[in-house]
Amino acid sequence: EEWLQKSKTKPNGKKPPAEEKKQYLEPEFTKIRVVDFDLKELVVLPREIDLNEWLASNTTTFFNLINLQYSTISEFCTGDTCQAMTAYNTIYYWYDERGKKTKCTAPQYVDFVMSLCQKLVTDEEIFPTKYGKEFPNSFESLVKKICRYLFHVLAHLYWAHFKETVALDLQGHLNTLYAHFIVFVREFNLVDPKETCIMDDLSEILCTPAPPPASTPAPSTPASAPSPSSQNHVTER
Repeated sequence: EEWLQKSKTKPNGKKPPAEEKKQYLEPEFTKIRVVDFDLKELVVLPREIDLNEWLASNTTTFFNLINLQYSTISEFCTGDTCQAMTAYNTIYYWYDERGKKTKCTAPQYVDFVMSLCQKLVTDEEIFPTKYGKEFPNSFESLVKKICRYLFHVLAHLYWAHFKETVALDLQGHLNTLYAHFIVFVREFNLVDPKETCIMDDLSEILCTPAPPPASTPAPSTPASAPSPSSQNHVTER
């Protein structure tokens, strides 16, 4: 898929806010999780389970949980508030089955994502539930497609709707879901790191088990903070 770096502004003409605006990176929020153990143990393929069965089961669960998490803020994600599907300096476009590129609002994009995922995970030919039924050859590529789209939804939740998530006191659920999802897709190489790099600063904090309270304050600026010039362009996906 193409990466285009055309516009230097967001769809509404404003430049992306500077790095310090990432409220979701503040320690008071990142320390809030629903569980406090190593998520890696949750995602490793159990010895007696078929890989495709494991991918199918986890992908379906993540689809349901991310759909549920989005539904908690969906009333705030409208065509007016989110005129494009954005996350940090990236605008996501929807590509239909014929590869036609469509610019749509965030709620339209999420609706496309959830409808496609629902269609795939409930299709017996793709996600078979009956014993002895084979998975199709295209199974892994479809799982990768679902996971890539679900990542876009998670990134948009953090970037556009973190304040509402905090207001609903659901940031612990979002953090835990995000960390579990990232550890899972990394374990099975399901999403290209080029796709997830826009959230690497958060991933590094959340995907390690929560540290014990530290006596030294955390540095205020992440070491990997983009240079000012990189904040002023918008990547189109």
